Amino acid sequence: MYKNIVCLGLSLFVVLGVVTEVRAAKKKSPVWTDTKAENIPQDYGFQGEFAGKSIGCQVISLGGGKLHAVVYPGGLPGDGWDGKSKILMDGTIGDGKAAFSAATGNRKYLAGSASEFSATTKFPPEGNEQCSGISDGRTLKIETDTGASFNLKRIVRESDTLGMRPPKGAITLFDGSNKDGWNGGRLDEKTKLLNTDGRDIRTKQKFTNYLVHIEFMLPYRPDARGQGRGNSGVYSVDMYELQVLDSFGLEGFNNECGGIYKVADPRVNMCFPPLTWQTFDIEFTSAVVENGRKVRNARMTVRHNGVVIHDDQELPGKTGGAAKSPEGSPGSIRMQGHGNPLQYRNIWIVEN
Repeated sequence: MYKNIVCLGLSLFVVLGVVTEVRAAKKKSPVWTDTKAENIPQDYGFQGEFAGKSIGCQVISLGGGKLHAVVYPGGLPGDGWDGKSKILMDGTIGDGKAAFSAATGNRKYLAGSASEFSATTKFPPEGNEQCSGISDGRTLKIETDTGASFNLKRIVRESDTLGMRPPKGAITLFDGSNKDGWNGGRLDEKTKLLNTDGRDIRTKQKFTNYLVHIEFMLPYRPDARGQGRGNSGVYSVDMYELQVLDSFGLEGFNNECGGIYKVADPRVNMCFPPLTWQTFDIEFTSAVVENGRKVRNARMTVRHNGVVIHDDQELPGKTGGAAKSPEGSPGSIRMQGHGNPLQYRNIWIVEN
């Protein structure tokens, strides 16, 4: 479903992005949109995905040198994990290493304090074991209290649709050359990326039934929690929101990345770490209205980073923040800003 690239060193953390540091309009916590920023915290070099033989781990940055690790028996989400068992560890960075120990004590989902933070709503989660670990950012060694030992290496997964070119008959919505097809947004002349700068942007053209390909990058906000962490969305026909959020390593609810807001959780949380390129491939079928009455609900199939997370999902009605036009009407593709600096590239659509 994707391509794996094994990182050979921390130098690979600084090859993407644009040279800016920004602060979200409505938040005080620092925001980074570029791995090359000189003041990006060392925490960034320790977060990410690690994989070993029949085991995976996602390390979440919590800011201030604190980390939270989610270990997946079987492999990473979308690549071998059984969808149930998780093991949680806490990590602290010091002397160029991150030391991990079993997460214990009173825990709350997405708590502000690192010592109370849990990436699962149930604590301890199903399948939890007492584990410890050590990481240099490139490798991660995990040991259980029963004496088992696992060696993992950092990987950067890529969606198998990343960089996909528009097929014959597609309409190119953004290819880096201009933003003529959009109301709002900013074309960065250096990076050739489309930036929301925290404000909503919409296609000038309206659509009804289609397949749309979107590539996006989430900002890095390690000190924030929950909806404060890059909250945004992609609206189909300006009425139905597919959530965009840095929910890397979390449960995967309908208000987290890939969720259809207040309608459906993604089948699996396929959110990659912030400041990496991700894809949505959305097949949308509009609601049908006859004689002023809706006779069929809209439907949506979504692939997040190449993995199906919604399969012909019925949409019983508009989601929050929708356009006022009635269901069944043609509408724009809207990239919600919500005060967060999202970056986009390679956007195209095929009408049905």
